[in-house]
Amino acid sequence: MSSSDDEERGARLNKYISDSGVASRRAADRMIEEGRVTIDGRTAVLGDRVLPGSDVRVDGKKISPEKEDIILAFNKPVGITCTSNPEDPDNVIDFIGYPKRIYSVGRLDKDSEGLILMTNNGELADRIMHSSSGHEKEYIVTVDKDITDGFLKNMATGVPIMGGSHVTRKCEVEPIGAREFRIILKQGLNRQIRRMCEELGYTATGVKRIRIINVELGNMKVGRYRDITKAERAELYKQLGL
Repeated sequence: MSSSDDEERGARLNKYISDSGVASRRAADRMIEEGRVTIDGRTAVLGDRVLPGSDVRVDGKKISPEKEDIILAFNKPVGITCTSNPEDPDNVIDFIGYPKRIYSVGRLDKDSEGLILMTNNGELADRIMHSSSGHEKEYIVTVDKDITDGFLKNMATGVPIMGGSHVTRKCEVEPIGAREFRIILKQGLNRQIRRMCEELGYTATGVKRIRIINVELGNMKVGRYRDITKAERAELYKQLGL
């Protein structure tokens, strides 16, 4: 199909939504399935395309693609949830108060702190979050008792979690204190580090993410955010194939 034919058919609805900074494509598909999206007054369905001049709304609010590609590094405090749901009083969007529409890339559980990326780029979000991508995320973890060699070895080689339904991938683990270690994951299962520790008889009393791919938290204060640098952006795009 030629590019002109594709233009005449319009943009894919989930891409249109992600380009508007509302959500990633996968999250956009869920919104469509839930009946929260309309095109020119009718309820949209999966596979719809958006023609130029169409009125597209999510939850009744008109949307349009953003021209500016926003990527923020945010140091999430404990107690903030990585959701855009306004009904959650602790949602990250209200906490940041950014003047343009953005959303979090992936998640960092409410009890954890540290680096999370915020963006309006749905393609970037999807590529980072895709489970098979194997992109690195680095954490500093504090536990409730002294770390043993056996604990470190088990963490590194893989731990069965969620009732044994998942075995974590091999990862890098390095002790940095009697009860503190650094871990680099290439997957992002729900509360993965905490579940791994619990399976091995430990409780993670603190989890702090300090790096996502090439973007580092550095010395940014808790609750603050910054635009990633041009160099960080270029390297991130390179690693994601964008």
